[in-house]
Amino acid sequence: MIRKSKKITKLRGSRTCGYGEAKKHRGAGHRGGRGNAGVQKHKWLSICKFNPDYFGRSGFVRHASLIKDLKTINVGELQEYVLSNIDAFQKDGDKIVVDAAALGIDKILGKGRISLAMAVSATEFSENAVAKLEAAGGEAVEL
Repeated sequence: MIRKSKKITKLRGSRTCGYGEAKKHRGAGHRGGRGNAGVQKHKWLSICKFNPDYFGRSGFVRHASLIKDLKTINVGELQEYVLSNIDAFQKDGDKIVVDAAALGIDKILGKGRISLAMAVSATEFSENAVAKLEAAGGEAVEL
């Protein structure tokens, strides 16, 4: 039955508002349970219609042994760090020797500009980082 207005506005003054005995419109049993109760039973069609992705899995998770959690730094940031703490680094001729592992850095990335000749040792380098270090007169040493 289609109503033009809500039952509650039509039936003001009626004790039960069109639900028969007063007990029939009371508690969670009237709505088929609280929350998502019954979504695999009597509320299954509403789940299929309004939330079809509710059940099941999506995507994948790689095994923990395959995930690299590398601490990275760009060459531009590395140069700024070296210049701000220049006394903490040794020189090898005209190059400044930087041990990235001692700084807690695993990989050197290639963003930024550098003009300082640095001999950087780290476990990994990006191709851009190696090119920029060598163009500035430095070198990249993989551990």
